[in-house]
Amino acid sequence: MNVLILGSGGREHTLAQKISESTKCNNLYVAPGNAGTLHCAKNLQLDILNFQEVADCIKTHDIDMMVVGPEAPLVEGIKDYFDSLTEFSDLKIIGPSKRGAELEGSKERAKEFMKAHKVPTAAYQSFDQASLEEGKTFLKTMTPPYVLKADGLAGGKGVLILSDIEEAQQELEHMLTKNKFGKASEKVVIEEFLDGIELSVFVLTDGKNYLTLPNAKDYKRIGEGDTGLNTGGMGAISPVPFADDEFMRKVEERIVKPSIEGLQKEQIDFTGFLFIGLMKVDNDPYVVEYNVRMGDPETEVVIPRIKSDFLDVLDKTSQGKINEAELIIDSRSAATVMLVSGGYPEAYEKGKTITGLDETQGVFVCHAGTKTENDQVFTNGGRVIAVTAFGNTFQEALEIAYQKADKINFEKKYFRKDLGKDLI
Repeated sequence: MNVLILGSGGREHTLAQKISESTKCNNLYVAPGNAGTLHCAKNLQLDILNFQEVADCIKTHDIDMMVVGPEAPLVEGIKDYFDSLTEFSDLKIIGPSKRGAELEGSKERAKEFMKAHKVPTAAYQSFDQASLEEGKTFLKTMTPPYVLKADGLAGGKGVLILSDIEEAQQELEHMLTKNKFGKASEKVVIEEFLDGIELSVFVLTDGKNYLTLPNAKDYKRIGEGDTGLNTGGMGAISPVPFADDEFMRKVEERIVKPSIEGLQKEQIDFTGFLFIGLMKVDNDPYVVEYNVRMGDPETEVVIPRIKSDFLDVLDKTSQGKINEAELIIDSRSAATVMLVSGGYPEAYEKGKTITGLDETQGVFVCHAGTKTENDQVFTNGGRVIAVTAFGNTFQEALEIAYQKADKINFEKKYFRKDLGKDLI
């Protein structure tokens, strides 16, 4: 098969590496890719939100399967675009329809879906600019801390958790009237704060049946001790030590099954990944959010643990035969440490020379924000490189990942040194 992966981050490099190992893979392309994907695929310069450009690429390279990495093309309806064109009737697409992608594209829609299908989640209400004063009044009825979520896509940064009522009211006003998160915060969901510990569960589905992939926990805050601004993710571990068999049975029965059944009841075309962000409160799971693609950096610890031919699994998924696919999981723990540019997630500089990549044998060095010029690798984003290692425990995996992370250098390199300490 000829496969095209859309995207340029760590998630796409990880997917490309795993797919490239398949005996079913003939030619593998990543658009636009990064310095890491060059080692397992061919990069194509492409605007992935220009669907006509993507269509021309698919015809030129005789693509059999398209795997959509990030959320934006899905929310914009890339699946529907190709489904509407008869010349692409044989194209296999891993990614849901526009209706399916609304589960990530709109926090309000996701909450309505959970409520309709009795999926446990925090109580909430939605507000827009016209109902700003009602929103401020609603905040007064809640117990702090106050959770404010931009309704639309905000790159994982559209959530505020605040303890002070006046600050919460002020931030609500900034979100709704001063474009704090741009178009994403034209509507804001205010919800009850769930006091617990977070984890992520990933489901691959053909819309009817599903496979549950390894769970993971990522670390969103930039600062050690989970302080500072939210980021796209500073590291992750898999499996999650506090998610025992009993807890995962609850996740399956209370959340995964009703979510997949909800897709069927609403006749939503959903072939691809459903990311379920969870909060474990006491010993019960509640949904914080849905995403309609793999998370990043969780992909870097989840996908390497899959020992099956992953392209074969995706192929069966695209044919509606996921129940025939076999998923073999490595029993070891995986941990990833994210190296980021100084200043991230606020202002940071690109174009810094990266050294030490040739001293990282024995681990998976996943490129997130990099580029290559004249055989030299440079930084090209806020999150630059993820170092993923295996171990018999997550502590052992983290120790190896940290050792190798120290070998890689670029100006103003930063990474958190406290990953996993909250779990010991």
